[in-house]
Amino acid sequence: MKLAIVTAYPPSKVTLTEYGYHLVRHFRQQEAISEIILITDRTTGTIDLSFEEEGCKITLKECWKFNDISNIFKIDKAIRETRPDAVLFNLQFLKFGDRKIPAALGLILPALCRLRGIPTISLLHNIMEQVDLENAGITRNKVLQKLYGFIGSMLTRVVLASDVVAVTISKYVDILEKKYQCRNVTLVPHGSFETPALPSFDLPGGPRQVMAFGKFGTYKKVEVLIEAIEIVRQECDIPVELVIAGTDSPNTPGYLENVAERYSNVENIRYTGYVAEEDVPSLFRDSSVVVFPYTSTTGSSGVLHQAGSYGKAVVLPDLGDLGILVREEGYQGEFFEPECALSMARAIYKILTDDPYRVQLSKANYKAACSLPMSEIAARYIELFIALKVKKQKKFKLPLKKRKDTVKV
Repeated sequence: MKLAIVTAYPPSKVTLTEYGYHLVRHFRQQEAISEIILITDRTTGTIDLSFEEEGCKITLKECWKFNDISNIFKIDKAIRETRPDAVLFNLQFLKFGDRKIPAALGLILPALCRLRGIPTISLLHNIMEQVDLENAGITRNKVLQKLYGFIGSMLTRVVLASDVVAVTISKYVDILEKKYQCRNVTLVPHGSFETPALPSFDLPGGPRQVMAFGKFGTYKKVEVLIEAIEIVRQECDIPVELVIAGTDSPNTPGYLENVAERYSNVENIRYTGYVAEEDVPSLFRDSSVVVFPYTSTTGSSGVLHQAGSYGKAVVLPDLGDLGILVREEGYQGEFFEPECALSMARAIYKILTDDPYRVQLSKANYKAACSLPMSEIAARYIELFIALKVKKQKKFKLPLKKRKDTVKV
């Protein structure tokens, strides 16, 4: 199978770059894939396609840009020129831009591919029905929120024109089937990027590192985390370093710079900036606990799966998609009340001062991560593509059986 994958890819700053990297990495190791056409956005940095593992050929097509109104034509041209046997879109609603027109036009692409008879799967990481538009930094205006909700419903119908829409949380399947009366939605879990050998659950010497990782400024805010760390330092004599790893959200440029200036009097805070893929393992291994300072959620969490892969305890709010994900996939953590520094501080304190409890959480999360490796997720997509190819050849209906823990075709 010659597979085209439309996604952002490191060192791009567009959303879902990390997931795009691991999709490519694991698809190229599947025997059913003879070639991957990577259709990604243009970046100023160098795209690294060298992997430790052997795999199939990768053809790179850098042809689109965030907020470029012509993306639909450029990506469509790349697909027509390379003639793939199947196309996978790695999507969320602001994938191609945070402006209405380029964002909307990009989401038409899966329907175009299906019209050309190319088996097409859209992996949709979030749905508008579950996005808090205010916390996501899109708009606070109630009238505009209703307008965006209407537009989002229209765009959802466009994405549903794909042969198959894959979502990572079971609740999304229920919502889409009920609201849009569709039968081409299926659950394919997020999967864990890495499944390293059983890690050591011992901590390195020096200060305990409390780490948050992501794109910050919208629903991921670090002010409460900084205030929580100050409370923890007052209550225990363990030296603590706060590591804020990642960059600003595209919707809030300058956010972390302003935070660093505002809290310049707080000691032992390290801002890493952009974290390259090769630096991710050491970032997690050095951490004592991973904190999720979220005020809302917009889909499954790649950072939670990474934390599990490296055997880390987590502190997180019990809200929305994150709470569902924890319960469905077997992750464990210490919960706190969103936007409450004291509640977050108590959760962090409990893990830092109770080592057996930290190890218990770490082992549970490693077990959860190992149960759904990315290699298995890639294999599930291949099963779907093969079934779609047979359907188009023999013109019979593709049966998608919805289950909470697996995908059947």
